[in-house]
This record gives sequence, structure tokens and C-alpha cells, in this order.
Amino acid sequence: MSEENENLINNNNDDNQETITKVTGMYKDWFLDYASYVILERAVPAIEDGFKPVQRRIMHSMKDLDDGRYNKVANIVGHTMQYHPHGDASIADAMVQIGQKDLLIDTQGNWGNILTGDRAAASRYIEARLSKFALDVVYNPKITEWQASYDGRRKEPVNLPVMFPLLLAQGGEGIAVGLSTKILPHNFIELIDASVKHLQGKRFTILPDFPTAGIADFTNYNDGLRGGKVRVRAKISQYDKNTLVITEIPFGTNTSSLIDSILKANDKGKIKIKKIEDNTAADVEILVHLPSGISPDKTIDALYAFTNCETSISPLGCVIEDNKPFFVGVTEMLRRSTDNTVQLLKQELEIKLGEFEEQWHFASLERIFIENRIYRDIEEEETWEGVIRAIDKGLKPHIKHLKRAVIDEDIARLTEIRIKRISKFDIDKAQQKIDALEDQIAEVKHHLANLIDYAIAYFTRLKKEYGKGRERQTEIRVFDDVDATKVIIRNTKLYVNREEGFIGTSLRRDEYVCDCSDIDDIIVFTKDGKMMVTKVDSKTFIGKGIIHVAVFKKKDKRTIYNMIYRDGKGGPSYVKRFAVTSITRDREYDLTNGNSNSIVHYFSANPNGEAEVVTVMLRQVGSIKKLKWDLDFADIIIKGRASKGNLVTKYTVKRIELKEKGVSTLKPRKIWFDDTVQRLNVDGRGELVGEFRGEDRILIITQSGLIKTIIPEITARFDNDMIVMEKWIPKKPISAIYFDGDKERYYVKRFLVENENKIESFITDNQNSQLEIVSTDWRPMAEVVFAKERGKDRKDNLEVNLEEFIAVKGINALGNQLTRDKVNQINLIDSLPYEAPEEVPADEMEVIDEEVVENNKSVVKPSPNGEASKDLDIDDEGQITLF
Repeated sequence: MSEENENLINNNNDDNQETITKVTGMYKDWFLDYASYVILERAVPAIEDGFKPVQRRIMHSMKDLDDGRYNKVANIVGHTMQYHPHGDASIADAMVQIGQKDLLIDTQGNWGNILTGDRAAASRYIEARLSKFALDVVYNPKITEWQASYDGRRKEPVNLPVMFPLLLAQGGEGIAVGLSTKILPHNFIELIDASVKHLQGKRFTILPDFPTAGIADFTNYNDGLRGGKVRVRAKISQYDKNTLVITEIPFGTNTSSLIDSILKANDKGKIKIKKIEDNTAADVEILVHLPSGISPDKTIDALYAFTNCETSISPLGCVIEDNKPFFVGVTEMLRRSTDNTVQLLKQELEIKLGEFEEQWHFASLERIFIENRIYRDIEEEETWEGVIRAIDKGLKPHIKHLKRAVIDEDIARLTEIRIKRISKFDIDKAQQKIDALEDQIAEVKHHLANLIDYAIAYFTRLKKEYGKGRERQTEIRVFDDVDATKVIIRNTKLYVNREEGFIGTSLRRDEYVCDCSDIDDIIVFTKDGKMMVTKVDSKTFIGKGIIHVAVFKKKDKRTIYNMIYRDGKGGPSYVKRFAVTSITRDREYDLTNGNSNSIVHYFSANPNGEAEVVTVMLRQVGSIKKLKWDLDFADIIIKGRASKGNLVTKYTVKRIELKEKGVSTLKPRKIWFDDTVQRLNVDGRGELVGEFRGEDRILIITQSGLIKTIIPEITARFDNDMIVMEKWIPKKPISAIYFDGDKERYYVKRFLVENENKIESFITDNQNSQLEIVSTDWRPMAEVVFAKERGKDRKDNLEVNLEEFIAVKGINALGNQLTRDKVNQINLIDSLPYEAPEEVPADEMEVIDEEVVENNKSVVKPSPNGEASKDLDIDDEGQITLF
């Protein structure tokens, strides 16, 4: 800015003279002053009491107006404007936010709904008063530091003497100039427990708890510091076969924004839903109706992947300390808050001790004054000074036991005692009052000497008086990562032009391949032995002579590609089997030996590692004796995609034909259940469920008496009350003992799963019916413990062999009554021995990743069933011989 522009010019029209006032340098500090003001006075809470200035002034105003009755919020807002130099709208909004946290303000009227996002009614229609908790922990004028208000007419607190970690309980969020803060709310009871642990010198951990409940993963919370992240999910469950129900929502969202995000994902084709119903009132209830044929489990994962049913929150702990912003974690916040509470309690006790000692001092003086009739010594005194001297002289023989000297103010108070009080003075009552004060003084001194124990008792009292109904709402869980490619709806169609070498979603006149999504990768193989993986697009050129196109699954070890190719022009032919588990997108891979003019004779993609039998036919050239033979891919080891393969023949191949479709040569797939994330996996995390072949299923039994079998998909979800999950053996009976609510008796039943595709209940549908025990052992045993009847000895425990007690019946059968006597409890005990029939083992083939075979011979490794190993040899005519 030029020197001229830095001058402010004012024209004085009266005397036509120019007055020039320089403001150079003033504007240099303006931005810093403004930023400091916003940080300190508006956006960031103080660590001492957890309030922003507007919140502190609201609480102070409510205390000014407090008479135990409700006040209109408009009146409170108007009163707060005496302390807060801003508009009424910002004060009202801040007050509504405090009220919605249901801790400091007792509200009446429509204060809005954090679940639906509905706003509060106008401030003239709603009322508020301080809660009992706020009156208990926030205020104490005797230990409050005061300052002048912005206009100097009133006094307001510098900080309120809050004796509770209020900032962590309520949370706080604000955006200042070049600075922001986001402190997440924590659980009331857990904060008190953590404060007690800190006072006891123990370690503690605190995690957020949200008023909207939901499920949260705090693995990367980082103590609420910068760089941390909290993943929050809605609670979604299956309402029925074609309906999902959302009963809790993530913090920071509401039902309206959640439904909008679901509808947007549906419009984009990422999920497929029929309709949504919002039945939210006091509790959240959003019904998501699915079209028939859509998997509820996959839809739940898709909702987490593509909608606001899962959100990520980045905490940032920033507070004001000594008029400066201070970045701090929630653990340190709690320590400082608890230590501050101890100091405030100490100040309260010291003030209380001083008050009690003053009361004791004057009560003792009063007793001496009246009991020794010192008031008679002033009858002849004519001046005030004489009265003071006379009383002082009369007191001196009796004040040796006092704790401090007698001053003129004490004597003046004695002269103010009325004659009526002197005439009715009771020495015994006076001594009782002094004794009571001495007990109170001793108690306060004991508290001061044992300050930590006193603080622990204080927090324990808060928990007892105010902790009811404040249990944790947010469920803590470790989330699994949702693979978007596995749960997204196939919202478009993939086409291929094999001759020209194009693939894409816009080639509608060409050959249809499959349904896919717009985030899928596509794997393509060409006639010249090239392979490429590329992102799905409207039209992409790969290369002429496409022989196979499919959606690519990353880390897929079960899809095995069988291939026979000719190496170069007129070269020998090789056979190979391989999997494609990882690639670089849009890079071309050569699956042949790398010589030009190589060509693929035969190719197949097998999702479960199937190995077919093909017939190889050669051209009649020279004196070849054998022109035709069969080749079984099961005899070829599965290797990496870069392997050369085994020699099939050195002569020219006429054609190769499929003779017989194959079966899987892969091992049964091992599946584990990770209880931490409540999901299945194939990575060895958690407990092994079993080894599964193509048609195998998992048996699920819940505490509510429901039973079902499911296909072991990685995307499967499980109920919270699941009590049995194991590999389902169709011929293995399930044994159960349940209490029938209709007949109020215990029944035993044994049954088989009759409909593997249906969820069924195997106990009666009375609301009082409940499952006691269930066993999937072949020969289970149960122990019945009887209740003791009055005047009788308790019956001996009864052991029941469930296999002998009842035969296997239908799943809907009532069963046999267990006993007529009153039962205390029923326990499963060790089952009887039983040799289960052995399963026929599947053929197992070993997958060797990325191994390159340099020679023309390969050895098939011994199979686990004990057969001899087979060597592959190539005769003079180039044929494979097994021996």
C-alpha cells in the first residue's frame, strides 16, 4: 500500500482546512486481534470449566434468575445479553445445544430432536431451569473469580467453579480463525470412574459415548488428539426376509440426512432398495424395504460402504489455558479436571472451616458475655469507647481458650445482642451449639487432611445421585473393512467385441458378458496369450482376439485358469494352470514364453479350480504314430502365471476339444469366525469353523430359539444373541430343552433341520417361552437341578441322556415333558462318546505362487490319499506318458 493510501483524509467544510490522521501500523494488528478474539471469546472452550464464553454467560444468567421455577428461554436470552455482546439468535442457539445434552438444563417444551434434526421451537415458546446436577457442581460464589462485564455495569465469572469433567461429558466443537476444536462427548459414569481411578493412582482409559448411540470403532481414537479417527456406524438388523431396520444412527447425522444418503446411493445404482419408511419418534426406526432376491447381508455392508450409515469423525482436542490455545488429549483433560476439582473442594473446605471457626468464636464469646453477665459492666458507661473498654476488660479473664484474639468488631457484635435473647439464654443449648460446631470443625479438618479420600467420596456421591439412566449408549466394537467391490449392486452390463478387441458398458450391439458395477476391475485374456486387468469403462481397447472376459476378484486363489498354448511360430505347445491374485492395473502380461506369434490353443476359467479332460489332436506330419490322446488337467500342478508350463507336444496341434468337465481339485476352504468383528474370514483370524466344500453350510442357533443354515459367505452377518455357529452336518440331530410359556413346563426335543433355506423357530411362540440349553453333540447329557420346596429336602440332581429320553422328531414337535417338579437350573454336562462317520476327503492340489519352470519335465507331487507319485515324460513323438 502506498504512503498516500495509508492516510485517512477528512475535509472540514467549516474552515476549509484539511486534517490528516495517520493510521499506519494499526491494520497490521487488526487481523491478529480479530483471530485472538474469536479463539478466546467465541469458539474454543476453557479447560477450567469446559465452557465457551457464551455458554458460561448463559449459565450465570440462569443462576441469576433461578428461583426453582421454569423461565422462558426468551427471558434468559435477554438477561444473558447484559453479559454477552452479541445477538439474541446466537445465545438462543447455544442454549438449545446445552439443553439437548440433557445434563445442565431442565427443559420444558419443544427443544428439537437430535435424532430427526428437527429444530427447537422459538425461544418465546420454550422454558428452562437449572438441573439439580448443575446447581450441585457448577456454582459456588465464594470460590468464583469475578470480572467486569463488557460494558462495566455488571460482574460475571472469569470461570465457573465446575467440579466435574464437564467438557468431556458434553463434548465441544468450534471453528475459529486458523484453529478448530472437536472434543467428543464421553459417558457420565465412565468419567466418574476414571476420575476415581486417577485419584487412586491407577491407569484409566476413556472412550466417547454418543447420545445417538450406534456402534463405534475407537481403534484409532488416539486419545482425542489430532490425527485420530473414530468410525461410527448405524445399528442395522434384519427385520424380515426383505426388510432391514435401522434402530440407532451415527453421531453427527440424523434420520433425514441418513435417508437422503440412502436414496442417493440407490439413485446411483450402488444399492438397490424398494422403499424407505421413517417411523422415528422417541426412538429411531427406519425400515428399508428390499426387492426380492437382494441379499440383506450384502445390503447392510453396502449401506456402510456407500451411505452415511458409516461415518468417520476426526477428533481434535484444543482448549483455552492461560488465554492461549492448548492442544491436549482427553486423558490429560480428565487428569487436569479431576485435579482442579480437588483444589476447588479444598477451597470450599477451607472457606467452610473459616466460617465454622468464626461461628465457634462468636458463640463462645456470646456465652462468656451472657453467662458472666458482662453486659452489666456497661450500665454506667456514657461513651462508646467506654463501653468497648468495659466489655474488653470483662472478657479478658475468660478468653484464654479462644483460638484468636478478640477484636473491636467482636465486641461491637456483642453489644448488638437483644435483651430478649439475653433473658432467654440457655447455657446447655449454647454449649450444645458449640460442641456441634467443634464436631463440624473436626470433620472439615479431617477432610482437609484426607483430601483425596474426600474427593473420591464426592465423585462416588455424584455417581449415585445422578448416574441412573446414564449408562453407555454407544456399543464399542472393532469394525471389519467393507470391500466395496463385493457389496456394490451390479448396476450396469458389460459387453465385448472379441474380433475388434473392445470391452465396455456402451457396446450394447455386441456380445453381453455379465452384470458389473462402475467400480469393478475387468480381467481380459487374448488369443496371443496376453492378459490385462483394467477399470470398467464405457469403451476400452484391449487387443484383437479376446478369448475370455470377466470381473476380476483381487486375491482370488480359487479361480484357476487352464491353458494350452503354442510357443512362437511353429514352436512346441505347453500346458499350464495358474491363478491371478494380484496385478498392476492396465499393464499387459504375457502368459506365454514370450516369443512372437505365440497362440492359445485352449483356455478355460474355473471358479473352484475345476480340472477338465481335453482331447489333443495333431496334424498328420511325417511318421507320427499317435495323432490323438487325452490330457487331464488334474495331473498338472497349479503354478504362478509366469510359469512356462509342461510340454504337451513338439508337433503342430490341429485342435483341442473338451472331452469331460472336471471337478474341483482345490482343498476344501477353511473358514474362521472372528468374534471381535463378528465376521467370517479365510485369513486365519479367530476360531476355525470348519473346512467347506461347494455345498456345505453353516448352522446358526440363537438364544431366542431360531435356527437356520447359511452359505459360508464372507459378507454374512450374525445376530447378537447367536449361541451356536458350526459347520452343518445334515444328519446330525439338534437337542434342546426349553421352557414352554403356555404350559409352564420344561420340554425336551430332538430334531433335524428340515428346510435349509428357511429360518425356523423350534420353541413355542409364547412370549414367556425361552431356550434353556441346546446341544449339537451326537449323544448329549443334561443335569437338572431341582428347586428346594418349603419343608422338604432338595431332590437329588437328575442326569438325563437326551438321546434315550426322546427320539428325533419334527422341528415343530412340542417334545417330551422333562419333569413336573420345580427346576432351579439345567446344565449341559459331558456328552457320551460317539464315533462320527468319517468324511470322504476331497482331492487336494497345492497352489505354488509365481514359480517358473525352466525345463520340460515336471513332477506331480504325491496326493494325500497315498497314491504313488506320477512322473510326466515326453516320448519322441512329443506325447505325455504317465507311469
